[in-house]
Amino acid sequence: MLSAPDVRYTQAPDGTSIAYTTFGEGPLELLCIPGFVSHLELMFEMPGAERYLGRLASFARVVMYDKRGQGLSDRPASPPTLEQSMEDARAVLDAAGVERAAVYGISEGGPMSTLLAASYPERVSSLVLYGTWPRLMQADDYPQGVPREAFDVFVDMAVQDWGGPVALQLWAPGLAEDEQAERWWARLLRSGSGPAGAAALLRLYTEIDVRAVLPTITAPTLVLHRSRDRLMPLAAGRAVAEGIPGARLVELEGEDHLPIVHPEQILDEVEEFLTGERPEREPDRMLATVMFTDIVDSTSRAVQLGDRRWRELVERHDEVVREVIARHRGREIKTMGDGFLATFDGPARAIRAAMSARDAVRPLDLEIRAGLHTGEIEVMSEDIGGIAVNIGARVGALAGPSEVLVSRTVTDLVAGSGLEFEQRGAHTLKGVPGEWELFAACPAA
Repeated sequence: MLSAPDVRYTQAPDGTSIAYTTFGEGPLELLCIPGFVSHLELMFEMPGAERYLGRLASFARVVMYDKRGQGLSDRPASPPTLEQSMEDARAVLDAAGVERAAVYGISEGGPMSTLLAASYPERVSSLVLYGTWPRLMQADDYPQGVPREAFDVFVDMAVQDWGGPVALQLWAPGLAEDEQAERWWARLLRSGSGPAGAAALLRLYTEIDVRAVLPTITAPTLVLHRSRDRLMPLAAGRAVAEGIPGARLVELEGEDHLPIVHPEQILDEVEEFLTGERPEREPDRMLATVMFTDIVDSTSRAVQLGDRRWRELVERHDEVVREVIARHRGREIKTMGDGFLATFDGPARAIRAAMSARDAVRPLDLEIRAGLHTGEIEVMSEDIGGIAVNIGARVGALAGPSEVLVSRTVTDLVAGSGLEFEQRGAHTLKGVPGEWELFAACPAA
């Protein structure tokens, strides 16, 4: 089980204190260089931390740190140059007692990783780059970059919205509208940097261009990039791979930039590249009916009742819904503040569970809504993922008070069950192609 990090400090050559931690007992030394904003303690609280950081720790001793100006490290007045960042990484390696390591550079950590690998080849055994770029901004000889106008709009938006879940729909559309993930992302950004510091860092990125460095890298290199990454186009990843001699590019399906979304997809490639082995796991895909529930008007009720009484009411709600899920042979995946995510191996049983839960909470003077969809899900230890989960969440978001809303896929699978439905029309589900016919489950006549 992944535990909170034991944070330590080392000093860079100019005296700046850099926070770092080590975890995992694998035979491989792995230096993990984070992206835009980090905070060592909060990284271990992120959704899916066990699946991501725990997986890295299963095959490596991982060294991770907060870059200067971020998280728990010192915050000088100016954002770091690439050279300063590289020297900080070397100081962390020295402090962790690592002579030579594989380097895993993520997003904005990629350019510095390439400079480290090129400048100190004796210290970098291999290089993995995910979701990164050699140059951020578009230029006459680099059409893959981001147009200046679009970048300026993004920076202004980020500064204006700092404090909330800034642009999570770009960084990780798979986590958008997940309240727990949104709270974590907002807290990470607030704790990792302030709005002025974030803006200065983003502006610094516009001046970085490591294209001339790439041909000098001699370490074996793996470049990973998601094909529909919303934040950094695949063309940028291709430019990195094309610039490094012998680099191998793996194009991953998906649109999420943050590696914490569907991390197995990334880490399968990373582990095989670094260790020569891809672990055999139990089948991690299966057909299931996904059920999302949430309490109607939860925010206003919480304000009305006060924190203590609301917490007691939610605890009672959880007990009631949890009992219903178990009685209908469902599997509770997680609670999400004021609702549940659960799966069932039969769609009719899932509908009846949702209707029973709706009725069971009424004596508590609560209303819930539910959304259901049947499809193939990815089983990820204690969590689930995949497009079927996203569809279920979107369906649930459209349900009215006390309504059990299901997709056409569900109704097609319960023919002859005695369940009845009312049409709710065709809807566009955010982030899901096409239109989806939705139906409300209703008691049999």
